[in-house]
Amino acid sequence: MNAAARKAATAGGGRRRPFHVALTATDAAYSRWQCRVMYYWYKRMQARPGGAEMGGFTRVLHSGKPDALMDEIPTFVVDPLPAGKDHGYVVLNRPWAFVQWLQKANIEEEYILMAEPDHIFVRPLPNLARDDPAAFPFFYITPSEHESVLRKYYPKERGPVTNIDPIGNSPVIIKKTQLEKIAPTWMNVSIQMKEDQETDKAFGWVLEMYAYAVASALHGVQHILRKDFMIQGVLTYGKIGEWRFDKRAYQDRPPPRNLTLPPPGVPESVVALVKMVNEATANLPGWDDGR
Repeated sequence: MNAAARKAATAGGGRRRPFHVALTATDAAYSRWQCRVMYYWYKRMQARPGGAEMGGFTRVLHSGKPDALMDEIPTFVVDPLPAGKDHGYVVLNRPWAFVQWLQKANIEEEYILMAEPDHIFVRPLPNLARDDPAAFPFFYITPSEHESVLRKYYPKERGPVTNIDPIGNSPVIIKKTQLEKIAPTWMNVSIQMKEDQETDKAFGWVLEMYAYAVASALHGVQHILRKDFMIQGVLTYGKIGEWRFDKRAYQDRPPPRNLTLPPPGVPESVVALVKMVNEATANLPGWDDGR
């Protein structure tokens, strides 16, 4: 870090508290192109004023084998769950990936930011955690509405169901020592939830998010809820307008360079997203060949 960055990081007498970005991913095309865009903007924001606490970066690849991005993005390869254990729910591999990475990797930073491929840094991110981790509250994670199901994993003697934060594991900034304790429980609870028919039906695609929230509560860890941690839109499943950018339209290939910008009236956050994707794809080598 240069002298100016050190000065900015310690302004007001505070010490620099770098966090390591951990991005869990598969080797599928859908995951690869999102990881490339995400890492591009991580580097851009890390280099800007205010990015001094953005420390190292690791793509935790849970495919069990290296892929074509090893030289572009710092990557640590871990094993997927045994065949059939994820029950076709690929994100069930995420907590197992963290367990392996935390056990085997040399992580210098005291804090870890858990991230996902479809996240993009829109500005330099400071360390939002303190002794307690920081997390983004999701409006669709509602423990109080699922008390009967959650009591299977968080019994009454542990306390009120409101101890379970309305969060997932990402984005979360947390001390490495805390995550080392939570991750094995998170993995076990995730599998238990997936193998329970009632729980699987109740939580669907956010099951693993609830598992992280439950595991944290079981360890007595509660999060600082930061609505400014992430920009979140509204759910629009089944609705298709005259213009849209849907990442799911690019499951097997990356989106083309120079996407058309949204028309007037589209939220500015969406316009910014498309512009940021366009900048990244214009500068990343080999984009058009689908690497």
